[in-house]
Amino acid sequence: MSERALNADLVVIGGGVTGLAVAAYAGRAGRSVVVCEKAGAVGGRAMTHALGEFRFNIGPHALYRRSHGVEVLDELGVKFSGGMPNASGGYAIDRGVRHALPGGFLSLVTTGLFGLSAKMDTARLLAGFGRIDPAPLQKVTLDAWLEREVRQPDVRRLVNALVRLSSYANAPSQHSAGAAIAQLQKALDGNVLYLNGGWQTLVDGLRAVAEAAGARILAPAKPVAVERHDAGRRVRLADGTEIRTASVVLACPPAVAAALLSGAEHEVLRGWAERLMPVRAACLDVGLSRLPQPKARFALGIDRAVYASVHSAYAQLGPSGQAVLHVAKYLAPDEGDAKADERELEQLLDLVQPGWREVVVERRFLPNILVSNALVTAAHGGMQGRPGPAVPGSDDLFVAGDWVGSRGMLVDASLASAREAAGLIERCRHPARAAA
Repeated sequence: MSERALNADLVVIGGGVTGLAVAAYAGRAGRSVVVCEKAGAVGGRAMTHALGEFRFNIGPHALYRRSHGVEVLDELGVKFSGGMPNASGGYAIDRGVRHALPGGFLSLVTTGLFGLSAKMDTARLLAGFGRIDPAPLQKVTLDAWLEREVRQPDVRRLVNALVRLSSYANAPSQHSAGAAIAQLQKALDGNVLYLNGGWQTLVDGLRAVAEAAGARILAPAKPVAVERHDAGRRVRLADGTEIRTASVVLACPPAVAAALLSGAEHEVLRGWAERLMPVRAACLDVGLSRLPQPKARFALGIDRAVYASVHSAYAQLGPSGQAVLHVAKYLAPDEGDAKADERELEQLLDLVQPGWREVVVERRFLPNILVSNALVTAAHGGMQGRPGPAVPGSDDLFVAGDWVGSRGMLVDASLASAREAAGLIERCRHPARAAA
């Protein structure tokens, strides 16, 4: 016998930003909502950790200013603030040498990264980049598109580096060119924000909005099964609790979602999970008592898939005068040697911020973090080939997350799919209203 029984119109499994956004939308539509989060706190990969007086996101996080994610946050009334990084003080790192990062006309002309012919090709490409139509390129790999459209190998390397920066992905032979181009266009057009206080501000804001809409959040509450029950669903938790509900949204990783189901639904989710290619990174996060090289705020690897940025130069993340840096390596599929990756990231800091080791206050190394549950691949049709939010054959089961739907990448996909899943639930609930 269960320890307790609950009832709700909707159960959301997963208390990250996706699940909290679904709960907020559904609650505002008048539904009773229960969110089940297996961890002791909500937020998932969007949590910000306090180390001493510093605030660290789980690796480098950036919020794209002109994106589906910002649209959702604005719709829900989630407030945030921060600063936009700029190209000033930026380096392109190639073969262990620092060059000016081509972020504008002057830096492109003066950089020693490549010669005159490559500079001219770069200028032409970037000038017309916003006019490229990504739609016909969804099933073309990034490698294939670059080989066909970009004559200079040095320019191809630069574009690859910019794609890694904007998408966090390092798989050009699988990455959909259309998806990669659309993401880079978004970055070049509107830039990003580093958030004051870290991404915990989004977690806290979404939780507050969801709870204000009537959502009940259970944490820790580990689901062990999602079953059909009478005319609806039953969600069983590890502590014996049973929640009877009309609908379920699985706002969790695809393999976790599949394990909760049985029969045909399990097979559908298992198939989705098996075909997805996770995006991962190794991250070195440091808090410094001062910045040894105050003007060196950014570095992007050209021959290596590495990155470094002084996030505290644009956002409030620690004590005044001190610095928070995120240094990352975009891991290729099946790549990852923790000791070697940590040394590589330390060496990047040695090059960009010599003397950093003497002023370290806090540091941590995250060897293999999950950036996104799924690379957008050409082989599976690009953005249009991603699954969900509806689960085929079910009108009361939905998925949401950074691997779901045809809109956006990273947190943009998470929030856009949350809004879409909530909308589908309402259309199923009121089909006549939806048809009108």
